[in-house]
Amino acid sequence: MALLGSGMGRVLNPPLLVGAFLRSSQRLFEKIPAALQIDTESRIMAATHTIIPLHLSGNTTDQQNQQLQSCLGDAVHNAYLTAIEQLDKQSAQAVLEAERQVKADIAKAVTEIVQSHTISSKYEEEDVDSDRGYPPTYCVRPVEAQVTELKKAFPALGACQEKLGRLPLPEGAEAWFAIPRWEAVASTYNEAVEKILEVLAKKRRISNRIAGRLGQEYLRQTERSRLARAILAEQQQGCDILVVAVQAGRLHRGCSARRTRAALAGNEYCLGVFAIASILLTHPERLSTGESLMVDCGGDEYSPRADHNFDRVPLFDFDLSGVEFSIFYEDRARNLWGTPTGFLYKLA
Repeated sequence: MALLGSGMGRVLNPPLLVGAFLRSSQRLFEKIPAALQIDTESRIMAATHTIIPLHLSGNTTDQQNQQLQSCLGDAVHNAYLTAIEQLDKQSAQAVLEAERQVKADIAKAVTEIVQSHTISSKYEEEDVDSDRGYPPTYCVRPVEAQVTELKKAFPALGACQEKLGRLPLPEGAEAWFAIPRWEAVASTYNEAVEKILEVLAKKRRISNRIAGRLGQEYLRQTERSRLARAILAEQQQGCDILVVAVQAGRLHRGCSARRTRAALAGNEYCLGVFAIASILLTHPERLSTGESLMVDCGGDEYSPRADHNFDRVPLFDFDLSGVEFSIFYEDRARNLWGTPTGFLYKLA
């Protein structure tokens, strides 16, 4: 159907109008600064996607469900017995009249109590106060800039879903980081670690205290970290560089490595040497002063005697000579250290 131009006495063609509008809009969008375009896209993605935690260990088992039902059932029954001892006929009737609200309050209270016990209390004594933080010059770069830096170091790296870095962050995470799949760098994890440490050493002074002792008999990933990386790779299929939601150490500062592992949220996992070296490669400011929160690589385990006793954890330190890469006891808590972790999620 044709449209009559107001006061113009001529017929307008709707398809031509639409085409002209789209071309005009495209030219206008191209004139918008790139940073503003990214901010606009970020707002759109944040408004259209909801981040839901993706728990690493999967759903509860039938056996666990039965045990939980028995545990909670016993607790509620004992609470009932205690409560009725304090009631008389009149107060009991008042409770019955408020049946719907009483049930809702009990359900809410039980849920909150159960949630308060979902973090293990193991090794709680291995947690000391710490006020260490990040250097004032440290600032997380856009994922696109991180990818550019990584491809300078490893030109063979391929695709990355950079737009994921514009999603809202999962709870606990501080920023989005670009981290290569180690398989895109070397044939084994240990070889990939050695390669990225070599690249890092070309960018800044680094003292590797365990050089020559990074083979599989010394260094290995934790099972949880291996599983998390596999899930990320499955979610971002075809990508050599993964976009990962990360906190850079402050969340678990002052904790021993094994206390951090015990206290992880359901969708959280510790980062290992390769991931952390990648972050230091794109963000050298993160570890640039003696007052910086140092970094322990809790996603990996280390056996100093190569005897299958993996009771140490690799770590990155900083002193006057530059970055130092060494190992420390997994059961020792110090206020100087913090463990960076990643967070898995799914979109709704």
